[in-house]
Amino acid sequence: MEAQLRARFDAGMLAWLAPDPYGHGSAPIDRDEDRREATVSGVVIRYYVSRSVLTVTVVRLVFV
Repeated sequence: MEAQLRARFDAGMLAWLAPDPYGHGSAPIDRDEDRREATVSGVVIRYYVSRSVLTVTVVRLVFV
């Protein structure tokens, strides 16, 4: 990922996803509310939210 896109992506993750991983246009994958998909700064991500330790793990990142 080029430096400018990485900077926008990191800023988007901190501003939108980190405070509310269930909001901001994210959608559950299948029927599991903790497995999510969202677009952050033009990058599609799939991630898992671990409620017990307040952690978001990105499991797939797709950019062109």
